[in-house]
Formats: sequence, C-alpha cells, structure tokens
Amino acid sequence: MSSTKLLLVDDDDPLRTRLARALRDRGLTCVEAANAEQALAVARTEVPDLALVDLRLPDRNGLEVVRDLHALLPETRIVVLTGYGSIATALEAVRLGAVHYLPKPADADDVLQAFTRGGGDESVALAETPESAPSLARAEWEHIQRVLGDCDGNISEAARRLGLHRRSLQRKLQKRPPAS
Repeated sequence: MSSTKLLLVDDDDPLRTRLARALRDRGLTCVEAANAEQALAVARTEVPDLALVDLRLPDRNGLEVVRDLHALLPETRIVVLTGYGSIATALEAVRLGAVHYLPKPADADDVLQAFTRGGGDESVALAETPESAPSLARAEWEHIQRVLGDCDGNISEAARRLGLHRRSLQRKLQKRPPAS
C-alpha cells in the first residue's frame, strides 16, 4: 500500500490529524479535508485510491459526499466512518458507492482492514452487523434514522411522521446510538 493515496474527510480536527498521522505511519499517502467542498476539490486534484468519509459534516451529509465521490471517481474505494450509525444509513452508504461502513471509534488498523474487506467490486462487509435481534432502543434509533433519511434530514417533518414533538426528536438525535 506504499503508493496508495487516501482522502480523509472529517470535521473533527484532532481525530482527523491523529488518524492521518497513523495512516501515514502505515505507509499511505494521506490527504485531508474538513468538509464536503474541500473533499471534492481535493479529490479532483489528488485522485485518491481510497476515501474515508465521516457521515456528519458541517456543510453537507457524508452520504452526499459518498455519492459525489463515487460519481467523480468510480474506482475509488470509499468507507464511511461515523459515531451515529444505523443499519439503514449503512445500507444507504453502500447503495451510494461505499464498500464498507465503520463505526467510531476506529483506529488506523480498523480503517485499513475496512478497505481490504470485501475484495471485489460489489462485495461489501458491514462492520458489526448484529447476528441476533437488536435491542428495542437500537431498533427505535434505527427507525428514527430511517424516517429522518426519508425526510432528507428535515427534523420537523420527521418528528411529524414519528408522532413526536420536534424538540423531543432533537434530544433523541443528540444522544449516542444505543448498543445492539
């Protein structure tokens, strides 16, 4: 992987810097971007072999970045990294062109392993896919994420569809996702 170029897109500066340094120590050439616009601009000039994209970015949703990167550079292998994951968003990321979905916290070894999983064009391995039924709290979280995705991130519309007050939904979304 010594000549492999990786685009790292994350708005968390300390995490991005630390992860980029660890990936460079493992022999990759790592270019960084703090938001979606930077990511697409860097992708056009640097043409990365791999891309690690955070799901939540300040200017756009990470899934949109996955879609745009895949359209711009179809040969680039993309992994989505997030602390707010659900099965619904994992499946959407894969549908849009990602080869893997990795939950935070993840270290450089986890990232490299995510890129090497699923070897072929359409082969995808989802990280930590539960083999048993998810807990009720996890099922609720995934349902909320699915409805929010259906509403294109519109909190008010999602709250209406879920039968919740908008502020109640916002409080639920601020919490970390429950373990499966």
